[in-house]
Amino acid sequence: MNKGRSGAKLRGRFSKPPQQAAAVMKNLQGTVLRSVGTVRNYEAALTRVAEYMREAKLGALAEIDPDTATAYLRQRALTVGQKALDMERQALQSMMRHVTGKLGDKGVLEVIKSTASQSRSTPGQPTLGRRLSEESRIYTREQIGLIAARQTSRNALATEIAHAAGLRAHELLTLQRAHRQAADERPWHQQKFSGIRQGSISYTVHGKGGLVREVRIPVELARRLEALRLTEARRVTDRGIHYRQHYDLGGGQPWSKSFGAASKTALGWSNGAHGLRHTYAQERMKYLQRTLHFDEAKQIVSQELGHFRAEITDTYLR
Repeated sequence: MNKGRSGAKLRGRFSKPPQQAAAVMKNLQGTVLRSVGTVRNYEAALTRVAEYMREAKLGALAEIDPDTATAYLRQRALTVGQKALDMERQALQSMMRHVTGKLGDKGVLEVIKSTASQSRSTPGQPTLGRRLSEESRIYTREQIGLIAARQTSRNALATEIAHAAGLRAHELLTLQRAHRQAADERPWHQQKFSGIRQGSISYTVHGKGGLVREVRIPVELARRLEALRLTEARRVTDRGIHYRQHYDLGGGQPWSKSFGAASKTALGWSNGAHGLRHTYAQERMKYLQRTLHFDEAKQIVSQELGHFRAEITDTYLR
């Protein structure tokens, strides 16, 4: 059992999440919190946090520290609106100030902005053409489908592959099967491509700085790609840089322009083709955080995107 600053006993890690949350609220109700509605909302929020701590094998609710709390809130920012996210932050902050003492008397948790705050529409309003938020550059899968439907077949396939593999525009021009073009030796995380290895084919691309990295393309897309294999590689120039292209596939600046024009036609706006990498990053983070801590998941996504500094990936998670 854990003891908070007030001396009251808190439920340990073997208690059920609702019991852990209820134990915390007993220390807050009537002293720090007087509103019955706030108590009810905080208890529901802390139950979700306790469930996260249990699933991630991080211990009991009362053991959460500021770094873990921030990681949790960043994860939740991908799936819940700002109001719900703020409620969970405030509940955590109140517990960590007044019960567990993990924040001190006046400590605060970082305010995280939701990237899903506009993903739910009001009844009767269409969602396909709406941006998820003003800051986020991601597209929904439905929106990507609408965009691809307004491109030529070679550009549409490039759009689907860029989304599925998190590719930059120029990387589409450098695709090769992994047995023909080996990836560079780097200290890759052992769980890279966790959850997508099965049902996918290994390819490599030339990324920024000349790094050759492995990417994974779903079997069905790979089959369509191989049907476009050129008999002989051709030399293409994109933004002043020369590449050897092995598939008759869209890529580079012409594909980016095609994507932007199709997006404006289909949706009325465009976040740019680079937004597909943002979509890939956030989808992968959601999957990996089912079993991994936020920072480890971010490290894996960073490598899959062709970075070796995980902090760069923060840009993709807004």
